[in-house]
Amino acid sequence: MYSLTYLARRFNKTVLIQATRLNSSAPQAQEVAPPLDANDPQKNVLTHPDYFHVHDLFTVRDLFNARVHYGHKEGSLNERMLPYIYGSRLGHIIFDLDKTADYLRRALNFAAHIAYRDGIILFLLRGAQNSHLVEKTAQECGEFAHTRFWRGGIFTNSTKQFGAVTRLPDLCIFLNTLNNVLLQHTAVRDSAKMGIATIGIVDSNCDPNLLTYPVPGNDDSPASIELYCKLFKAAILRGKERRKKDMQL
Repeated sequence: MYSLTYLARRFNKTVLIQATRLNSSAPQAQEVAPPLDANDPQKNVLTHPDYFHVHDLFTVRDLFNARVHYGHKEGSLNERMLPYIYGSRLGHIIFDLDKTADYLRRALNFAAHIAYRDGIILFLLRGAQNSHLVEKTAQECGEFAHTRFWRGGIFTNSTKQFGAVTRLPDLCIFLNTLNNVLLQHTAVRDSAKMGIATIGIVDSNCDPNLLTYPVPGNDDSPASIELYCKLFKAAILRGKERRKKDMQL
């Protein structure tokens, strides 16, 4: 079990939760964007630091209100999650929401880029409580979802599984990375094997190493899952809408 003293020493900061930090509702400072090239919109997409304006989709207070900062008990902490932890309160891990906001904005930006390039996006989640919400989100943004038992070989042996050459997704978004028995979702490993980019919400008891874009935060509460779905849906739709607009130029 990781004590408060251990966590404080590890990060060289106090573990008391300060209410003043929650007032940082304004998005983080962004890089100065280069001038847009009206003759080459494709060039603008790659050089602009926030072409789809995903930084204004949420604030740190939104994350706090959705209980994203709540982790599991100290004894279940995965050591690989230590860089994302702010401290502990009453025996429960507390995430650093400033870091969560930074990682989440990177993930949203990447998802928007995939949608802009007309890529296939697959939402994944294990757990009956939020499966309907995830499936509805994928349907509303024109993508796909898998919330059932993951059969081995869907990615790594797709030709044999489906009897034909199959196009794999360009991006997998894991709303949680553990299955029902608290083992890592098999699709996380299979995506890494097949070179499929991944975004994953990683709680304090998860391993972020195999994910392309890990997002530290609560992956259990309905409020947090609802916020994630809302944000990724908005980012994907912004990417698709901008693609239609740029194709008309």
